Amino acid sequence: MSGAFALLHPPASPLPPFLSFNRISHFHSPPPLSTAVMSSNVLDFWRVTSRRSVLISKASISTMTNDEESTGSVKKHLSKLFEKSLRITVPSESDVEPLIAACAPKFGDYQCNNAMGLWSRIKNKKDNGFKGPPSIGKVIMDNLPSSEMIEKCTLAGPGFVNITLTTSWIAKNIQKMLIDGIETWAPSLQIKRAVVDFSSPNIAKEMHVGHLRSTIIGDTLARMLEFSNVDVLRRNHVGDWGTQRTFGMLIEFLFEKFPNWEDASAQAIGDLQEFYKASKKRFDEDPDFKGRAQQAVVRLQGGEASYRKAWAQICEISRNEFNKVYQRLGVQLEEKGESFYNPHIPGVIEKLSNQGLVEESQGARVIHIEGVNIPLIVVKSDGGYNYASTDMTALWYRLNEEKAEWIIYVTDVGQQQHFEMVFSAAKRAGWLPANDNMYPKASHVGFGLVLGDDGKRFRTRNTEVVRLVDLLDEAKNRSKSALIERGKAAEWTEQELEHTAEAVGYGAVKYADLKNNRLTNYTFNFDQMLNDKGNTAVYLLYAHARICSIIRKSGKDIDELKKTGVLSLNHADERALALHLLQFSEVVEEACTNLLPNVLCEYLYNLSENFTKFYSNCQVVGSAEETSRLLLCEATAVVMRKCFHLLGITPVYKI
Repeated sequence: MSGAFALLHPPASPLPPFLSFNRISHFHSPPPLSTAVMSSNVLDFWRVTSRRSVLISKASISTMTNDEESTGSVKKHLSKLFEKSLRITVPSESDVEPLIAACAPKFGDYQCNNAMGLWSRIKNKKDNGFKGPPSIGKVIMDNLPSSEMIEKCTLAGPGFVNITLTTSWIAKNIQKMLIDGIETWAPSLQIKRAVVDFSSPNIAKEMHVGHLRSTIIGDTLARMLEFSNVDVLRRNHVGDWGTQRTFGMLIEFLFEKFPNWEDASAQAIGDLQEFYKASKKRFDEDPDFKGRAQQAVVRLQGGEASYRKAWAQICEISRNEFNKVYQRLGVQLEEKGESFYNPHIPGVIEKLSNQGLVEESQGARVIHIEGVNIPLIVVKSDGGYNYASTDMTALWYRLNEEKAEWIIYVTDVGQQQHFEMVFSAAKRAGWLPANDNMYPKASHVGFGLVLGDDGKRFRTRNTEVVRLVDLLDEAKNRSKSALIERGKAAEWTEQELEHTAEAVGYGAVKYADLKNNRLTNYTFNFDQMLNDKGNTAVYLLYAHARICSIIRKSGKDIDELKKTGVLSLNHADERALALHLLQFSEVVEEACTNLLPNVLCEYLYNLSENFTKFYSNCQVVGSAEETSRLLLCEATAVVMRKCFHLLGITPVYKI
């Protein structure tokens, strides 16, 4: 790292009747994402002018409150205006919603892309009044209500309405955010409560690099939903019951190794992973031990007190180790593991059986899923339960007891088929609507593998899976070494050095994962993720610290400037940076809707690049525009800090 950082106290900032799930008539529809259907001769134009296009539902506009009107989503403001124009332009097509997209600067700031889709709907109707998409686009533009936010509109291509926002309106909204807080730019989603099921390690096994992706992707999704004023139930579905053989083996080994096992501490048991390996070795090699372990399973399932207590002790030791990792990552979770849902399984299976969904098959009880060759086994041939039993029950509980409208499962892509079958069974049962665009709904958030430099699954030299705690230690130590090399040990206290090393090291690990599309594999490389150049957390943290340094060096009270100063955007690079800031809300909404944290990472990196261009071409301290440009610096820092928070990264404030 060419720059060094220190943590300072950040500016103070405040943090931010359910449906019946028994009848389909109570399901409601979210605003889906959509793009206009384009013919091949305009596809290139579309690719250039629009990276994303969001369809805003009628309900989200017509029921908008005064508070919602003051939010930072430019798309929603524009959608409200264009909805009025569309109702006048094509009154017979009342179900058409505005298609608003950000576009390339050479065309404007935004586009309305409804003309071509409308023409395909009305071209065969008599006396439709239009000659083609361009004529529809012109009338849409002409019927647009006057608004202080729009400077001008122009027509391009096959009816695209290009929109240029009023620069003074952009400045006013950014200054309002600085006064009222970044929370006023929170997206307004159509749900009130969601469950995010993530991390989910197995008891008696240490968290390894494979748990990294689920933990930090799930945490970021939860943070983005929470910022959007959704009540998020963060669920850790730990494996504490499903593999009974494992617990029988562990309990029997605990009894054997510690005759006074009730007094045995976590320190006495030692490394639980090694304890597991030793018990597994005994199980595989000693038939007598294996028999006792199998009997222990029966006694555990039968509820025998000593076995339940031993099981609870093993779970508690694991839980404490998990919590140490979560604390280091800044992740909060509420544990509701397999054992929590176990008592509810018989009742749920009975409900499904009464609906005629459960059938007998080779001694097992199964639910057949259309289009899938294998059935979903909900009761094994020996009468035991399995993952499907637990997952069906957990889904039922989350819908009916916890009243969640969106249940999100964050696991590797290898479990995709399993969850798709669970969701399909829930649709057959009427728990979920058949239409995936309606709420309540369940979504599987899959992710790829973490690879080593050899392109294979990331492992140690001994071919063992890398322990997550070791990986975090290495990231922190490398970060600290870089700081010491640059003389920061002599300038900072040991506490400042430790905290900064953690912020940069852990942040680098998180961002290196989150910046990738979660569905892809990615290569874990410390040198790349700790590089201070390119799209890395180190570069972004450096950029934020530099902004804070600019404000400090000015000697001005930034909080006072927010009250008395005026933001003006006279330079092209000032305006470009400000427009990008104003798109924060819609980017968070897109990342939430599509469950893609990399969308937010891309926005954050581009924000940093825009700021660099602005700062290179616009003198801040000592210029005639100092006050205005300091306000723009502060707005950039505020948005960057919120991005860091949503990504679970601790910002640094001093170089």
